[in-house]
Amino acid sequence: MKKLVLVFILAAASATFASQAAKNPEAARWAKEARNVTIIRDDWGIAHVYGRTDADAVFGMIYAQAEDDFNRVETNYINAMGRLAEAEGESKIYQDLRMKLFIDPGALKKEYTASPEWLKKLMNAFADGLNYYLSKHPDVKPRVIKKFEPWMALSFTEGSIGGDIERANLAQLEAFYGKARVSAELSADDDEIEEPRGSNGMAIAPSNTAGHHALLLINPHTSFFFRSELQMTSEEGLYAYGGDVGPVFRLPGIQR
Repeated sequence: MKKLVLVFILAAASATFASQAAKNPEAARWAKEARNVTIIRDDWGIAHVYGRTDADAVFGMIYAQAEDDFNRVETNYINAMGRLAEAEGESKIYQDLRMKLFIDPGALKKEYTASPEWLKKLMNAFADGLNYYLSKHPDVKPRVIKKFEPWMALSFTEGSIGGDIERANLAQLEAFYGKARVSAELSADDDEIEEPRGSNGMAIAPSNTAGHHALLLINPHTSFFFRSELQMTSEEGLYAYGGDVGPVFRLPGIQR
């Protein structure tokens, strides 16, 4: 594999960044985190992220995804937090309402506060990686989220694309909360019970693997552009590779 691009020998000491650090004290912390991360892109543009710690790998992972398609990254979180109407207008209000019936930002903030320290480090790195990307790319204009917060990462704890919220009919929500009447065009089959469907997932214990590491495999059922494919590795033992087709994780143990 020919390695084409090396990213994250980032110019933290440049005059431009020094100016940013003076205006934003967090910028110095972001630059320190960035020095622990290397991103190498292969012939296909796939990012291979290497960090000293798991948190460093997360920092680099989300930075690389923002490089690939920041608009989609932001849109994923705008939608997950029920804020799509802020970007796309009033027509999305009931879609946002439906989302908030499943995911409450207020509850996510409380869950972040109550999270163990190892998990907080990962969520902090997630937010830092995106905020650092925005600081390094002033030409990129977020549609809604000007600053990412660590608790936002919990928007996807139900799974890669969240719960099966489409079962809640938008027209019926509008009829219940608004003044509109339920459309007569709603299918008579809406209330029929579909045949149960499932996803794919496997967990393999360290005793059953050649490298004696736990393996996790999932099929997230995401749309093609939901997130970019990449690899992430840390010196603490984290290894993950995948994307929309379903990631594979190798963990140093199963205690987490």
